[in-house]
Amino acid sequence: MDLRKILLAAVLAAATSAWAQDKFIVVSSTTSTENSGLFRHILPVFKQKTGVDVRVVAQGTGQALDMGKRGDCDVVFVHNRNAELKMVQEGWFVNRHDVMYNDFVIVGPKSDPAGVKGGKDVVAALKKIAGAQAPFASRGDKSGTHSAELRLWKAGGIAPKGGWYRETGSGMGATLNTASGMNAYALTDRGTWLSFKNRGDLTIVVEGDQRLFNQYGIMLVNPARHAHVKKAEGQAFIDWVVSPAGQAAIAAYKIGGEQLFFPNAKR
Repeated sequence: MDLRKILLAAVLAAATSAWAQDKFIVVSSTTSTENSGLFRHILPVFKQKTGVDVRVVAQGTGQALDMGKRGDCDVVFVHNRNAELKMVQEGWFVNRHDVMYNDFVIVGPKSDPAGVKGGKDVVAALKKIAGAQAPFASRGDKSGTHSAELRLWKAGGIAPKGGWYRETGSGMGATLNTASGMNAYALTDRGTWLSFKNRGDLTIVVEGDQRLFNQYGIMLVNPARHAHVKKAEGQAFIDWVVSPAGQAAIAAYKIGGEQLFFPNAKR
């Protein structure tokens, strides 16, 4: 009898362990939240509180949104507010929330061949870069950063093209590696820049323009469109991210004493 009880306990323990391993959600997010190290900082805090594991697929915002539209994830955490709101209106996602912000900066070689260093007008700086045909590395991947870059070129009446303008078709870290290797200018979010190690001769040359503001939002994939979406667990993650505890975890993430993201969720 005791042996049977032991065997039964072992079976129940194995079943419980298997169930616990299945308690996870998939979050489609931007390369900046992953490359900056933010998720490595906040996700263990969430898991400790809830027991839910978060598996992140990091890619450009355009791809991350498409992944959510296909129902291949439970939550989307990105930074292209206009596109996010449009897709909520179309019924792909539920209840977008502001989470945090940081800003974009233009980095470039210390020699600054386009003469833009120290300027506060990002559009004027891009005009100078284009006029000088100084090397510029663009993500070219329909990400939130790429979309922001294209809006800024458009504001200056510029359609960048030619040998000086290199589209990498890759994430922020890879694009910065290209810029470092080419001694090129690039637009990057500050979080990725602060965590980027292979800077070479690059430095921040333009910052502080209000047009460089970078807002992040989070949304649940609509369970009415994709019944397999883990609504309860996904909503639990969203609720935690915008809660005082989640916002405090985001604010606490720093590199070299410098805060990377600034929480601004509205409850």
